[in-house]
Amino acid sequence: MLKKISKMPFRGTPEQAEKLQAVIDESKNDKSLLMHVMQQAQLIYGYLPYEVQKMIADGMDIPIEKVYGVSTFYAQFALSPKGEYNISVCLGTACYVKGSQGLLDKISEILGIGSGECTEDGKFSIEACRCIGACGLAPVLTVNDEVYGKLTTDDISGILAKYQA
Repeated sequence: MLKKISKMPFRGTPEQAEKLQAVIDESKNDKSLLMHVMQQAQLIYGYLPYEVQKMIADGMDIPIEKVYGVSTFYAQFALSPKGEYNISVCLGTACYVKGSQGLLDKISEILGIGSGECTEDGKFSIEACRCIGACGLAPVLTVNDEVYGKLTTDDISGILAKYQA
């Protein structure tokens, strides 16, 4: 699954940049610490936009292509910010055969964003996942830590309305 790059403008703060620079300064002499720096950067910013990847690459004297390659290879890294309400739709086998792709499509249609994206107001983000361990409730989605199961596409509007209010 390809990761989508955020369409939202980068809004990093000087405080975040200062924290990241401190992590880079501690690690810049050991290129094997790239993953550690990237993990810390994601904790600081919540995701790894191009601007953050560039700070890491420049600070550690590593080509930006390498940083980008690591950020797109490992599932733990996000290139787009998460919304206030992060919707995760299970596309594991049990959920998929019971219609979870239709749920994902309906959410995308209503919110105007695709998997791996965030609404411009930062309120919602969507991601597809492989299994959340609630196969008996298939198809399943979560909104942050709240689980919704045995869904149909007709349920989606009501679920989203709860968070849009």
